[in-house]
Amino acid sequence: MPLYHQNVFLTVWVLCVCAIASSKGANVNLSVSVESLVFKAAAVEDDSSASFLLLSAFPDDLEVSDYCSELLRIFGQRYVTYVNCLVPSARPVKVCRNCFGAYGNLVTTYMNISSEQLGPGNESCRDSLLRSDRLMLVYLLFNNLKELWTKSACDKCINDRFQSLTNDTLYFMSTLNQTLTCFDRYQQGNHTELCKNCKSAYKGLNELYSSMEKNDSMCIDVEDGMNMTRRLWSKNFKCSFPREETVPVIAVSGFMLFLPIIFYLSSFLHSEQKKRKLIHPKRAKSYTSSLMNIEDKQS
Repeated sequence: MPLYHQNVFLTVWVLCVCAIASSKGANVNLSVSVESLVFKAAAVEDDSSASFLLLSAFPDDLEVSDYCSELLRIFGQRYVTYVNCLVPSARPVKVCRNCFGAYGNLVTTYMNISSEQLGPGNESCRDSLLRSDRLMLVYLLFNNLKELWTKSACDKCINDRFQSLTNDTLYFMSTLNQTLTCFDRYQQGNHTELCKNCKSAYKGLNELYSSMEKNDSMCIDVEDGMNMTRRLWSKNFKCSFPREETVPVIAVSGFMLFLPIIFYLSSFLHSEQKKRKLIHPKRAKSYTSSLMNIEDKQS
């Protein structure tokens, strides 16, 4: 056996003998050592927590006031409420009808944050909550939802101050529900009966939608509701409905079709009349010259 291995073996044997001989004393010393280590670790942890608290304490002029902190908390709650309303209203689209109240509350809170008017204690939260850092998180969050509201054109369906839907929107939704109720009543049977019995309701809905489109008074809810109804009418139920707009189109198309015939006919008549006008001067000139010849002969 090499010398190195012999030394290792002897060292391990001596340690084992010492441990057996003084097991009681060793246990006591071991427990004391462990307790001292635990106490030291706890002391280090307390010291680190205290140092962290000291590091997180900024001067009073840099801290957000209680009033601004409360506004920030309310903004977060209303932001979550509005988002939770948007997601279930994605399909079919009902983001304007279902969520205008939540959006109105969010706008009110953001206006209080961004306003130049001073709140309690003569303080404004605009600089501390909106402009105090490069990220400007509150500003970005609100602008993202504001852009979504603008793209949905919800202002065209909601009254001022987010109180209720406009009368045009309410009337359209009522007419839409009547049309869909008619579809549900006859869709189980022959679709021919559905096309016949729901024709007047579908026609009225189309006319109402066209008027709102001309007046620019429809939001995404109205647009999506009409598109889904037209898809049901044409693709699912295979119904057809001659729209009144096709009559002028047919009239103009017929006029354009006969326009070349009218052009060539008018050109032909005009050319014949021009030929007649050109013949008369020749005859008059020949007649005048013949009279002159007769007079010369007589003289």
